[in-house]
Amino acid sequence: MTDLPLDPIAIDVGDLLQRTVASLYSHLVTRPTGRAVRMAIETQLAEAGGRSLSLIDLSEVTILDFSCADEVVAKLLQKHQGDAGLEAIFVFRGVHEPHRDQIQVVLERQSLAVVAETGPGRFELLGARSPDEDLAWRYLEDQGFLGRDEAHALCGASDPVRAFEALSERGLAFRSPVTGRYHALSRLVEHLT
Repeated sequence: MTDLPLDPIAIDVGDLLQRTVASLYSHLVTRPTGRAVRMAIETQLAEAGGRSLSLIDLSEVTILDFSCADEVVAKLLQKHQGDAGLEAIFVFRGVHEPHRDQIQVVLERQSLAVVAETGPGRFELLGARSPDEDLAWRYLEDQGFLGRDEAHALCGASDPVRAFEALSERGLAFRSPVTGRYHALSRLVEHLT
């Protein structure tokens, strides 16, 4: 797996919520609760060290409000995809209808985007993205991976290479530093539970 130098991490937010806030509820509905969960996620990421592919599972979270979407999703993205480069790449699993709109609105306001699994094996982009990024992401999602040279003539974007690079820079796809291939995050999280 030398093409993919990432440490895979699976984090169950429902489990973290119960351990972190000592609650029997599966609701993320206050900013302090969201902050506590985000800090617990950051602790797990720090313990893993290095670059990671992090699968954040929201399946057991019944309610997610806007403040928690900001704390748990947007702030994680901001911290780990900042000027220092991608420290962690995130995929959010179990993003159901009660979560989707809150995450979408929060990410759009902050010009962020994330890959979300909205059903078994069904992935989509949530948040702000350009039409070219959307086309490139959909093409990569269909293919699974492609070489940098293949990006020139594919996907229908006005500047396909720039679109794939933007996906990689924003943590919406993974570009291998070894081979230069672009990988769909959905394929990389298939083996994480």
